[in-house]
Amino acid sequence: MIQLTRLNKELLMVNSDLIKFVERAPDTVITLVAGEKIVVRESPEEVLAKIINFRRSVASNEVNGSPLPARASAGPESNPLSSERV
Repeated sequence: MIQLTRLNKELLMVNSDLIKFVERAPDTVITLVAGEKIVVRESPEEVLAKIINFRRSVASNEVNGSPLPARASAGPESNPLSSERV
């Protein structure tokens, strides 16, 4: 999710995976895959930078510069679909 600003200065969070394209017309218009359009104060370049930073943080396992806690790995005994038995 990335934080953007509507023209009325209201903040909103957008799922960057649902962005179809971003255009300048003259304001920045974000079109989502479902066809919804959102007009924001950020430039298309700023939106792209926010998406890149968010995806980098996910890839490096960080959120807001802090490492995410490690997930406990579950063994086969905790998976009801596993064919292995202990």
